[in-house]
Amino acid sequence: QVQLVESGGGLVQAGDTLRLSCAASGRTARTYMGWFRQAPGKEREFVAAIRWNDGSTYYADSVKGRFTISRDIVKNTVYLQMNTLKPEDTAVYSCAARTTYWSSIYFPTRGIEYHYRGQGTQVTVSS
Repeated sequence: QVQLVESGGGLVQAGDTLRLSCAASGRTARTYMGWFRQAPGKEREFVAAIRWNDGSTYYADSVKGRFTISRDIVKNTVYLQMNTLKPEDTAVYSCAARTTYWSSIYFPTRGIEYHYRGQGTQVTVSS
């Protein structure tokens, strides 16, 4: 079992920065961690992922160059640094964990490819 708890969301203005944290607990090893977001009335979408063993990262085109995903192995925490925020970034952001081997050369980007997900944290960007 893996428990995921997000924090760091809030209300900011366009152009501001936020850093989200996702603290993971549980004895199950993780292979990938990801961030997803869901805006009101929209489908949940992939934001970023990180491979746990070597820190390799992958981003959705909509956030590439503005967001950075990172991890702290000692703290079992994944971060999402969000710079130059835009109103369209407004959403509930949740982290997810995959706990089994992933054989594809591509990163897992769909929710069903992860085994655990947190409750999420609200990010609201005003214009």
